[in-house]
Amino acid sequence: MKPNRKIVFPLLLLPVWYLVYQNLQPMTDWLVDSQLGLTKGLHLTETLRFFVFEFPKVMLLLTLIIFFVGIIRTYFTPERTRKALEGKKTFTANVMAATLGIVTPFCSCSAIPLFLGFVESGVPLGVTFSFLIAAPMINEVAIILLYGMFGWKVTVIYIGTGLVIAILAGWVIGLLKLEKWVEPWVYQTHIGESGFEEEKLSFANRINPGYDAVKEIVGKVWIYVALGILVGAWAHGYVPAEFMAALMGKSAWYSIPLSVLIGIPLYSNAAGIVPIVSVLIEKGASLGTALAFMMSVIGLSLPEMVILRKVLKLPLIFTFIGIVGIGIMIVGYLFNYIL
Repeated sequence: MKPNRKIVFPLLLLPVWYLVYQNLQPMTDWLVDSQLGLTKGLHLTETLRFFVFEFPKVMLLLTLIIFFVGIIRTYFTPERTRKALEGKKTFTANVMAATLGIVTPFCSCSAIPLFLGFVESGVPLGVTFSFLIAAPMINEVAIILLYGMFGWKVTVIYIGTGLVIAILAGWVIGLLKLEKWVEPWVYQTHIGESGFEEEKLSFANRINPGYDAVKEIVGKVWIYVALGILVGAWAHGYVPAEFMAALMGKSAWYSIPLSVLIGIPLYSNAAGIVPIVSVLIEKGASLGTALAFMMSVIGLSLPEMVILRKVLKLPLIFTFIGIVGIGIMIVGYLFNYIL
């Protein structure tokens, strides 16, 4: 595809995207009420309506935003991130690391290469953890889904509190001087320079990474989106609001630590958990409790802990889980008190 076509084609698709997105509700009602002829108000009808509306809505948002995020990420490679953090030893470095974690490509499988690269570059352990906490917790999928289901206020709250947790948890880990609990072989490893000289791309040539990001990320998470929304649709139609309010409402003091304890070993990603959190809140769960549950599921991913075990000793992993878990609970109680 020629450079000018690479730019024009997405611009032509934007009005189509907008028209479909704006008319999702009437299209959903037309399908459920007119074409299927289901009776309004029944559990099955409202369960189906929820799924038929939310699934395409989320997929439209994911496709659009991830396309642009894929373009933006061409300016923030892991190598540039490592170099940006190299030699930083202050609280400012924790802030920078957590912020870079939002836009830098990261997944559980890349945890060890990033960790090794940071350690070899002299990036302090606490700063490294600020990055490792922020990257999975405040990823583009979580942000897109939160905005689509809750609006910008809840999204800003999540981003802000996630950053605070990442910054402070990394800072505390740095103060505790826990380097002795890093596996000795890590400090003996030399991964060297990548030997790759970054190509200076024109904006037109950065379009392809946008398409690639859509194929890769949407291709991987759509099934989690479908499953999460399916569970959410079932809860929307069948779970009594009184039950959820009693279990995860503000009046239940134990709801936040219980939600965090349940969330830590419960593996899911943002695509699967956000739709469920949406219904929990709709059914009476407090915002602080629901966000604490979501943060523990995404930020303390069990697969990531298993992978990090290859470079960290168990005391450091448990310390990491404890510090982040306490931070999440504090945030949950704070927002339950304020809101």
